[in-house]
Amino acid sequence: MKFTKQDLLTMLIGLFLFASCKDSNTIGLDLEDGQEIKGTLMDSATVASKTELDEATSGVGLVRHPLGFITDPVFGTSEASLAMAVSIPSNDFKFGKTPTIDSAVLVLPFSTQFYGDTTTSVYTIEVKQLANDISKEKKYMTNQSWSVTGNSLGSFTGKIKPNTKFKISDIVAGKADTLKTVVPQIRIKLDNNFIQANILNKDSATLSRPNKFFEFFKGFQVTAKTTGVGGIMFLNYGGTDANLQIYYKRQNATTTTAIDTVAVNFPIGNNSGPVTTTITHVHPTALKDQITNSTNNVTYLQALAGLRNKISFPYLKDFIANSKKPENGGTPNTKIIVNKAQLVVDLSAGTDVVPFSAAQRLALYRYDIAGQRANVPDNDNSIQGVYNGDPRALGSEVLFGGYFDSVNKRYIFTITAYIQDLLDGKTEDYGTFLAPSSLTEFNINPSVTSAARSVISKHKKGAATGEKTLKLNIYYTQVN
Repeated sequence: MKFTKQDLLTMLIGLFLFASCKDSNTIGLDLEDGQEIKGTLMDSATVASKTELDEATSGVGLVRHPLGFITDPVFGTSEASLAMAVSIPSNDFKFGKTPTIDSAVLVLPFSTQFYGDTTTSVYTIEVKQLANDISKEKKYMTNQSWSVTGNSLGSFTGKIKPNTKFKISDIVAGKADTLKTVVPQIRIKLDNNFIQANILNKDSATLSRPNKFFEFFKGFQVTAKTTGVGGIMFLNYGGTDANLQIYYKRQNATTTTAIDTVAVNFPIGNNSGPVTTTITHVHPTALKDQITNSTNNVTYLQALAGLRNKISFPYLKDFIANSKKPENGGTPNTKIIVNKAQLVVDLSAGTDVVPFSAAQRLALYRYDIAGQRANVPDNDNSIQGVYNGDPRALGSEVLFGGYFDSVNKRYIFTITAYIQDLLDGKTEDYGTFLAPSSLTEFNINPSVTSAARSVISKHKKGAATGEKTLKLNIYYTQVN
């Protein structure tokens, strides 16, 4: 058979790619027979890691808003409160003649996810009036506090049931009351005198437009305290279930001696006015020392814009330099082709004790040259008609990884393209980070739609097989 130079080159590259490994184990998750990545395994690359305080982020427009108070023996206390504008049912809204309040209820509908204890902890949720019109603010950061005025307008005390629906009376004008099933929610009865004076008695100008009402009524602050461990619940302000429900009586429009009982909803939510969250973490001294000195063999990840890990791969440049040395079979032109690279993040043993379960998902992201958060190439997927992305992106969040493996107590990320770029000098490591992410949304910005945390092992040089550690596995082919 006659070979051309191109045929010979193709055959040689193929032999390199499928050469026998130094270690026959596959990388990361188990693969079926015949699907293993072949090549030389390098699993001794140093992965430096350090716990850092995460940054404050925007608290508005969230898919779910946190509320609660939790006491963690490792991470300390975390508190999430809410500030919300209350809008009007419609432009030029009118209550009718001589409206007199029966009751007013603030409805806080649950969203998905909850972190903490619902079994024994008792929650006290309190409502106060905001001192200022938050609709005029330009920023709504999670570290921003909001002033209040006056006494408590209402409170709820009890255990919470974030997955339990129940029935309430549905008032329909001119008809008999009926029972209807509502989404899981917390209902807080508010002070009747306050609602009568500040809403029902207001003139038509105040109720004519949302911005007029915002300016006068200001809105509510909602805070939570707990007995016991406590927890962080999440509320849904993306639909129409959150509102201020006002039940009142008014004179019938046609028969002056008749009285109507009416129910009206004043909407609260992302589509009607700002709803924002404020988050406060108080870390214990031992954890503060770790943030400063990083002397422990573990590092810490905390959602709610709490803690993240800065990681780096300082050995990679030496790895390239060593591969070019003649004694290692290299030449000045030697290249390393990464067949597959995976970052393996092991959970520190015994740190996911109920109710402090490990974060169900982590994010891995990097800083670009401008110091802005960006996806690594393997997760830099295109957005049709908006953004081209990286052609090497895996196209699947499952393939990219970061989900908690509850059997092996670890997280695995596939970062082949990112490691290849670092080896080739195509990109600089301006900062690479691990942080908790919501299970249902991948968060580059600090996650405030999850409240979970994880304690992870640091890299250990010469770790024994099966030992919990943070490591980078690279399957590669050396081409001279």
